[in-house]
Amino acid sequence: MSKSNPLKIATIAVLILSSCVSSKKYDDLLKKKLRLDADFASAQDSLNAYKVKSKNQGQALDNLSTLSKKLKEDSASLADKLTRTQKLLDEQTATGDRLRKDYKDLLASYSAESNKLSSNLAKKEQQLLDMEKNLQIAKKQNDSLLTSLRERERKVNELQAILRKKDSAVVALKNTVSDALLSFKDKGLTVSVKNGKVYVSVSEQLLFKSGSTLVDDRGKEALKKLADALKNQTEVNVMVEGHTDDVQVSKNANTPFSDNWDLSVLRATEITRILIQGGINPKRLMPAGHGEFSPMAEGKTADARQKNRRTEIILTPKLDELFKILESN
Repeated sequence: MSKSNPLKIATIAVLILSSCVSSKKYDDLLKKKLRLDADFASAQDSLNAYKVKSKNQGQALDNLSTLSKKLKEDSASLADKLTRTQKLLDEQTATGDRLRKDYKDLLASYSAESNKLSSNLAKKEQQLLDMEKNLQIAKKQNDSLLTSLRERERKVNELQAILRKKDSAVVALKNTVSDALLSFKDKGLTVSVKNGKVYVSVSEQLLFKSGSTLVDDRGKEALKKLADALKNQTEVNVMVEGHTDDVQVSKNANTPFSDNWDLSVLRATEITRILIQGGINPKRLMPAGHGEFSPMAEGKTADARQKNRRTEIILTPKLDELFKILESN
């Protein structure tokens, strides 16, 4: 049996009742019917609204179910990630602990090494200061030595200039003496330069007879010419040296000589007097005798003995300037 529409049933009921009841009752029933219709409409609206809400809630439930499933899946994924992350964190923690330990060890080692380096650095700095101090001392010494060297170079240059001047003077003196005594060149007289001095060597035959200290006329002539050449050479000192051979003089009443020393010295003195008479200042003259002890030629032959019987007049330029420089050192 199919369900009847409630509104239709109510309408039929009203019609039946309207024929049986009074007008007042009818109005009451109509009012009631209207209220019921209103309630029914309201209920119908509520039912429709509930159906919509129920449908929405169902959809929401489906959405929630889907979300729940996804959340469960995400939760499982997160749990897996959490596990891996925890494992990684544990590894990182272990690594961090190891690194902290290594750092502490390294820090301790660095501290010890730093102290060692600081100590070495302090030593090096002190060494550097000492080196700088020594360098300053060495620099002062070097400057002093450089100054001294320059002064010595200046003096050496002065000495060389004086020596060149002396050498020139010696050569000029030799030429002057050679020119003055040129006529006696072949008569036993020679002029030479040796050790920066001019040597006038005069043989015995030109000056003396054997065993005598008296100068003969030819010798006096030669000595006067030598004095003329030297008397104005005020910067030249003159040494007269007498020499004999190795044959000893005879000792008797007629000879005043004890030995060859006496003979050589007296001959040098006699020649010195003649040079003074020729105009040479006595302060520039010095006689000396060597006897037979400074021979020109070795041996006991007649030729050797003749060469050794001689008088040497040694002309020496004064070296006062040179001596002053040497004394200043």
